[in-house]
Amino acid sequence: MSTPVVQTRPHAPRRSGPLLVAAIALAIVAGGLPAKGATTTTKMTTKKAAVATNVKLKSGKLRLGLFPNVTHAPALVGVEKGLYAAALGPDVKLETFSFSAGPAAVEALFSGAIDAAYVGPNPAVTAFSRSKGKAIRIIAGSTSGGAFLVVKPGINSVADLKGKKLATPQLGGTQDIALRYFLKSKGLSSTVEGGGDVSIRPQENAQTLETFRSGGIDGAWVPEPWASRLVAEAGAKVLVDERNLWPKQSFTTTILIVRTEFLKDRPDIVGALLQGHVAAVDFTINNPAKAQDAANSQIKKLTGKKLAASVISNSWVNLTFTNDPEISTIKVGAQHATEVGLLDKTDLTGIEDLTLLNKVLAKAGKPPVSD
Repeated sequence: MSTPVVQTRPHAPRRSGPLLVAAIALAIVAGGLPAKGATTTTKMTTKKAAVATNVKLKSGKLRLGLFPNVTHAPALVGVEKGLYAAALGPDVKLETFSFSAGPAAVEALFSGAIDAAYVGPNPAVTAFSRSKGKAIRIIAGSTSGGAFLVVKPGINSVADLKGKKLATPQLGGTQDIALRYFLKSKGLSSTVEGGGDVSIRPQENAQTLETFRSGGIDGAWVPEPWASRLVAEAGAKVLVDERNLWPKQSFTTTILIVRTEFLKDRPDIVGALLQGHVAAVDFTINNPAKAQDAANSQIKKLTGKKLAASVISNSWVNLTFTNDPEISTIKVGAQHATEVGLLDKTDLTGIEDLTLLNKVLAKAGKPPVSD
């Protein structure tokens, strides 16, 4: 098994209760902008930028959201290795913002506080649904797999979960929906208030590690590296590997989304972002040891502490890095969210715009990604 990310301080405003993306502007005004991780002004040489982009971009700024999780490895690698900076060139300022869960990142996108973000699929679907298809577009995939239900050693079956307390990163997030749907499929109820056969308690991943250790919860459905960390540091065991719940053992964990308005206004910057993204995915796949070091260095910058090398290497084997957002699994996840009562039935036509991605892939001699 693998091992998770250490977050030593909060990285974004939290909101308890159901997803309230409609209240985004108020959340940002009241709580301030999400905490910045690293801020990078791209002072690359003109020659290096030209090699990356083959075109000089107009001056501007890109504000990019990401998580200090191993499931966001391409994003972490892209920032740490300067791959986004090289693609954006010397006249575009790159700012990165660190979040702990997808709904918080979506709030920042809704308010215009950031322009693009790496998030799980369900927060993206919620943003698309509640804005009536106007707010965001999925522009690339990033990571598949890497989510687990880990529990106390005495829990040996799904039936043993009845009466237990389980955690997820945030209400309405990708792992939260996965857990609620899994329980429902097994005949176990849960409510957003924490009631039902199984009590679900959304909380920060770092808090989950502590509450599990103290006995406050009996398990958690979490992404890497938190699943591995709960196993290695707190004595948990894996009850469910989410890959085994999908027909091809593949499901989207992390995607890259952008504000539709920003995509319309600055397709040049979005195209450069995608060039950096494709380069980051390639580096992550082809240089696993170096990519793990780069991701871990960025995690330290965002959280103040590196992961143990064994934790990040164990997490790595549970992940697949890809430019393909696997739209079909995102749509299935949306159906699951509807079935557990956290999303109105939604037509997802138009949620993805892979035009720029496929141009970047074609330029790199790679096959296109289909809708």
